[in-house]
Amino acid sequence: MKKLISRILVGVTILASSACTKTDNYDGPNASFQGNIISSEGGNLPTSGGSTTIKLQQIGWTTPQTIPSKFDGTFQDTKLFKSAYKVVPTGGAFWPVYDTVTVNIAQGTKHDFVVTPYIVIKNFTTSLTGTTLTLKFDITAPVVAGLPTIKDVQPYVNTTKLVGTGASIRDFSDLNAVTINKEFIDLTPAQKSITLTVPNLIPGRTFFVRAGVRLSDSFNSSNFSEIVQIDVPK
Repeated sequence: MKKLISRILVGVTILASSACTKTDNYDGPNASFQGNIISSEGGNLPTSGGSTTIKLQQIGWTTPQTIPSKFDGTFQDTKLFKSAYKVVPTGGAFWPVYDTVTVNIAQGTKHDFVVTPYIVIKNFTTSLTGTTLTLKFDITAPVVAGLPTIKDVQPYVNTTKLVGTGASIRDFSDLNAVTINKEFIDLTPAQKSITLTVPNLIPGRTFFVRAGVRLSDSFNSSNFSEIVQIDVPK
């Protein structure tokens, strides 16, 4: 009887071992998807970390995925499964996009999205006097009706090229924000030409700077200027 039980246990062990070493026949995530988020006003839409994303819903699955936009308005994911996806840009400071597009994603798939920004920053200039940095720019709105309230404008300053929301030095950035809390339509022409000042930059250091306009949409999102390098003399 003991020999019979022993043989049964050996057989179970062999079967379990065989099940554990079963070959996985499914292909890995070897598809890729990349592209640009393009502003309707021209060029890529400048974004920031944790803001604009590309939302993907694989057809036949219930859990969506997201691809974060890079600061220059590009996006890329090289670890997707080959499949058809419903895709839409979301989360940024642009008029909501409700219509998804279906994209058959395979290796090297590219697709661009055109969005209409809430606010466009134009004529962005910087000047440095001693250790005081001055930013000047104008703001326009491609669509005024229904535009979310403009909450504030502020400089974003960091020591790397990754500069924006959640990636800035508070003493140079948040503390120099200017509160607006007005509808764009209520701004005077003078209030649409904005000057921001960042004092007491550190001599001998290199900074990366941009401006942002924050709105009261559901994402608390911001439109941004391009990023400029500032070298502070010793």
